[in-house]
Amino acid sequence: MATDTVVVSDLEKPIETHGIERVSPQARAHVRIFDNFTMWLSANLVISTVALGGLAIPIFKLGFWDGLAIIVLFNILGVLPVAFFSTLGPKLGLRQMTISRFSFGWVGAIIMALFNVAACIGWSAVNVIVGGQLVSALSKGAVPAWVGIVVIAALTTVISIYGYKYVHRYERFAWIPMAIIFALLAIIGGPKTTIVPTPAMSLAWVAGLLSFGGAIYGFATGWTSYAADYNVNQPEETSASRVFWLTFLGVTIPCILLETLGLALSTATAYAGKEGGDLLAAVLQPLGGFGTFLLALLTLSVVANNIPNDYSLGLTMQVLGKGFQKINRAIWTLIGAVIYIAIAIPIAGNYSSALDNFLLLVAYWLGPWAVILFLEDRLFRRGKYNVDDWNTASKLPIGWAALVSMALGLVGVYLGASQLLFTGPLAQALGGADVGFELGVVFACIAYLILRPLELKQSKR
Repeated sequence: MATDTVVVSDLEKPIETHGIERVSPQARAHVRIFDNFTMWLSANLVISTVALGGLAIPIFKLGFWDGLAIIVLFNILGVLPVAFFSTLGPKLGLRQMTISRFSFGWVGAIIMALFNVAACIGWSAVNVIVGGQLVSALSKGAVPAWVGIVVIAALTTVISIYGYKYVHRYERFAWIPMAIIFALLAIIGGPKTTIVPTPAMSLAWVAGLLSFGGAIYGFATGWTSYAADYNVNQPEETSASRVFWLTFLGVTIPCILLETLGLALSTATAYAGKEGGDLLAAVLQPLGGFGTFLLALLTLSVVANNIPNDYSLGLTMQVLGKGFQKINRAIWTLIGAVIYIAIAIPIAGNYSSALDNFLLLVAYWLGPWAVILFLEDRLFRRGKYNVDDWNTASKLPIGWAALVSMALGLVGVYLGASQLLFTGPLAQALGGADVGFELGVVFACIAYLILRPLELKQSKR
């Protein structure tokens, strides 16, 4: 039976045994505050970050400088909620999706947890498919993609099952070889790049700017629903400002640098038509066998990228109710791995960017969800929580204000989204400009500012 509060430090055990239970201040034993930086540095120093930056010119029809401006601006905007919610880990000792109960209530938090579970499984499947295909390509087909998928998933799952301490131990060093390899890529590919001029101002150009910005924002802010999971064991008095800036830099630095690398490499005629792993393989080709070895090492970056998905999946499943909470989060992590492997293997041969676009569509929920939690914390609670209420439904808000605001936020997303699989009516009117994230946040923000005071007044009667 899970207890409501962890009193003895779980970090002393070989495998982490607790899940979403609050970690009491007396049990906090994680004092490496710099782990807030290396955790997110490793998770973002990956192939997919480069691939995203490489879409600016061929897909969104931008130039180099305007593409770079979007990369910098929208990464900063996307990482702000990740950094802010990270400060709640040491402060409250609660996992991120558990904190949503203080806005959405018991039932509403379950609904939001289901959104997060879908995102965790979806992104895990996409990442292992990319890794598996790269393994197959490197072996010239001798190793089937499904073998690469299983191996990468197995490595990720083992680390995630062992838990918090081992997640940080892995991410603390995983960034080092990747940083060296990406630096080599920049040195080799840099001289072959050119500066593509910014297109003439037009509605199509503005649409491209906003749509690329939406993709950059969605990628960066995708960690928001995991943010507090990785520092709940840090002391309660840990500096919130240091946590904020270390997290902010841990995500922003690799995203801006690697997306800029992808943007630059996409301008080189020597690599025309290449993207993702194929683009990196083309850059490393002059190094022969050593280049192939470096590309094989880059495949392991998928592990660092998928660990947060797998570990937080196990925690999120426990938010679905006390029955789910009784099952150890490691079991949920293992079940999640089996599910995404079962999804990944059949579709690996027919994989297309359509699945990436579907998952970017799924990520739109994070904007409305994050602004609701932010307003609850800053405006309505002013940073004060009765943390002992986290697992008692009767002491939590009913959550109707958050749920209605979330629904209205998703209406905004519907109106403004522009992806391969779906374009909203307002986005169509704007020439395909993706304003789904912006409208989702604005609609949810206005609704919550109006509805939450009514819910509070109702609860005092």
